[in-house]
Amino acid sequence: MDEWLKRKALKNQTSGASRTFIICESDSKQVIGFYALATGSVQRQIVSGALRRNMPEPIPVLVLGRLVVDERYHGLGLGVGLLKDAVLRSRQVAEQVGTKALLVHALSDNADAFYRHWGFIPSEIQPSTLLLPLW
Repeated sequence: MDEWLKRKALKNQTSGASRTFIICESDSKQVIGFYALATGSVQRQIVSGALRRNMPEPIPVLVLGRLVVDERYHGLGLGVGLLKDAVLRSRQVAEQVGTKALLVHALSDNADAFYRHWGFIPSEIQPSTLLLPLW
């Protein structure tokens, strides 16, 4: 977690590649979780049914990257809180600019189950790519 924040987050923020949102422990101000959002696109054949209807090629999406909670804070609902914040921010963006879904690449079975539980739909041809319709 710390390594990505140190090496990538600030560089991506400065270059405009993504924006990183963090939560900190109230006393120490130590980062205990974060996620990153970026713009992107996905090929129509990767997206299932209703998500691709009447959409251009490629389909504009927001990409949720690196949703991470420090292991010492697992089980406290922080991951769900970060996800809800990411979805809220993404829906606000979708009201202003054209974007169809929030896309995530699940890097583990646990991550896949987490995102599916919260309504993300797996791609028919890339099951580790999941999308949540934003409208």
